[in-house]
Amino acid sequence: MAALYEGYTLCGLVPPQNRSDSVIQGIEQERDSDHVVVTDSTRCVTLYKVSDQKPLGSWTVKQGQTLTCSAVYNLQTKEYVAVSDNKVIRVWKEEDILLDKAFKATVSSDVWRIHCVSGGEPVVMFQNGAVRLLDSLLSAPQQPIEEVLSQEETIRWSMNIVAETQQFVIFTTEQKGDHFLYLQRLNPNSLQRYRLEREEPGLSPLSFSASYRDKHISLLYLYPNGHVYQSVVSVRGLGANEGAQALLLPRCLQLDLPVGEGLLEEASAVVLDEAHVAVVGVPHPSAGAGKDFLCIWNTNFQTLQAGKEMAGKIYGQLWNFSSKLFIPHGKTLSVIPYECPTSSLAAALGKLRQTKTEESKAPASVPSWNNILHGEKAQPARTVETRKLRTTRKSQSAPCLTVDQVLELVKTASAEEVKKEVEGLLSRMNTQDLQPSVGQLASILVSRSLADPAFYALSSLAQLVHTQCLCHSVCPDLLLLALERKDYFLCQLCLQLFPDIPEAVTCACLKTFISMPDVDAEMVSLEPDSVSFMETLIARECGQDKFQNGSSGAPSEENPSDTIGGDEAATKTGAKDKTTSIQSGKICPLRLHKAVLINEVLQTAYSDTFLLPHLKDFSSQQVILFLQYLQFLYLTFSQSDFTQTHGFRSPTLTQIMDWVCLVLDAHFTVLVMTPEAKDLLLNLHSFIKSQVRLFSELGKIEGSLQELHKMKKKMKDVGQYSIEIIELI
Repeated sequence: MAALYEGYTLCGLVPPQNRSDSVIQGIEQERDSDHVVVTDSTRCVTLYKVSDQKPLGSWTVKQGQTLTCSAVYNLQTKEYVAVSDNKVIRVWKEEDILLDKAFKATVSSDVWRIHCVSGGEPVVMFQNGAVRLLDSLLSAPQQPIEEVLSQEETIRWSMNIVAETQQFVIFTTEQKGDHFLYLQRLNPNSLQRYRLEREEPGLSPLSFSASYRDKHISLLYLYPNGHVYQSVVSVRGLGANEGAQALLLPRCLQLDLPVGEGLLEEASAVVLDEAHVAVVGVPHPSAGAGKDFLCIWNTNFQTLQAGKEMAGKIYGQLWNFSSKLFIPHGKTLSVIPYECPTSSLAAALGKLRQTKTEESKAPASVPSWNNILHGEKAQPARTVETRKLRTTRKSQSAPCLTVDQVLELVKTASAEEVKKEVEGLLSRMNTQDLQPSVGQLASILVSRSLADPAFYALSSLAQLVHTQCLCHSVCPDLLLLALERKDYFLCQLCLQLFPDIPEAVTCACLKTFISMPDVDAEMVSLEPDSVSFMETLIARECGQDKFQNGSSGAPSEENPSDTIGGDEAATKTGAKDKTTSIQSGKICPLRLHKAVLINEVLQTAYSDTFLLPHLKDFSSQQVILFLQYLQFLYLTFSQSDFTQTHGFRSPTLTQIMDWVCLVLDAHFTVLVMTPEAKDLLLNLHSFIKSQVRLFSELGKIEGSLQELHKMKKKMKDVGQYSIEIIELI
């Protein structure tokens, strides 16, 4: 049975004033299934990594210019292509910063869309229905463009498909209430025109979606009255049909969706596979009016298989890439993973029997070693139950609560009861079913903890985070709740396992860890590997410091009066030496557990642009302490005899330097005016200078290494050995 899993926010949306339409113009898949390119309705193109919910790059046209079609990614050339002001085609690479300095060409006719699918060359489609391959168009941008469409005929939707190494462009048009389908074959060029059957008077399709299978292209379209039709066109035997009368395209009713009172206004239907369709903007059959849902319907059996309410305004837009649905609603663009298993009547009705798991097998029979070694009389074979089997039998002997019952119970039960039921639920649920339930449980527990200061399910929340089915977008208040309750172990887990923590929350964690009292920090139980790593670092530095000072723990016997009479002076000298050692980076300025927690912050993902404003909220003393710790880490990691243990979680040297640069950028003016920071700034300047020098030297030898690589390819078989002279300069 199809399922919609817990979604997460890819990015926020800022709807312009006095506009009711969507701010998203288009979404296209980029280099792989984890990268998408989002084009807004005005001036900006942004590249996102979906799993991290982080922007990797953004490009904007000048004020006064407008992007008029969504950007696409050319996998063959590793370039992006977009159109501004209808006629200016722009081509750029990821490393380009300014779009205005990238390649651009002005064409002679208005462009409707640019399409690019994996395995195909980018295709430019004009508003008059003409189609050109991008390379041939850019070779002569001002070439005349023929008129394909009749007067008053406008394009409503288009799509590019590669079928059997042949590239097709499919598009629909509208003319005086009639709707037409065009099928354009490229190389050799041929065009076929079909007319769609009319629906009720005055009704036009709200959305189109197409798919290719079994040498046929299937077109799916949704009408405002809830009717979803499918028309099928064969890609075989297409011939030129220009100027000929349009053929009537047969259709069959796939779904008759409930629309409630009135007609649908902003809705969309997208093909997921041969038996499932995703629909947004159509009322849920069992929900009240005024609620917008995303639903998956089974077209074979006319059944609703999954539904999810979407908060905020629905714009009737829906994209599908790699088993993920992208949907703008309200002020967010959400990503919702889904699954559509093989369609069967039992699954559609929710009656499919689950296959027996390995726990249901008979327990393993283990022979007695006494019988084998000593030939004792054979006894009946003893059965050994696995721990999982015993747990299962124990749970079977007691009544097991369903997911819905557990969700209701955690709203009122004590923390101990919650812990028991959550642990039992997690132990008996399949991995595939965990994600939605874990998100709901975490949200309920966090909401209850925020409302009731006396309640806090520490163990249950940690268990839910450990499942790795949670992220910050699913439960955004969890990490802030952990900070408020001083649950630093849970904070550490979230920092380790959440890939989408916003920069504001990252800085809130960092500020809390730096400012927390040492007593609170040392009472916390943290993840053992990260603690072991810091213990190794601190013990190593303490040992080196002792060795360099040349002192043993025993007082001098030659001049005991110095020891007795000079205690106060020795204390002052020791304190002064410790301060000097901290300033020079020889001693860690933080206690063990504070350092462990800050290490987790250093390893979180972030964007410089969004992190800098929040770093500026730190006080000068917090900044100096943080920089002293980064200095200590840098000096330790840079030593020639230091080897990083692979089994431990620890920041890298690159991450440390990135944070140094970010903090200096955010607080440089304040630090320059602070006397205590003078020596620290000089030390950090030398660190950064050495890094710049290193990369400069690496850049110098890059060309030589490339030449050596080319020569290696050209080398012929020279027998057992050869002597060659290679001149690098």
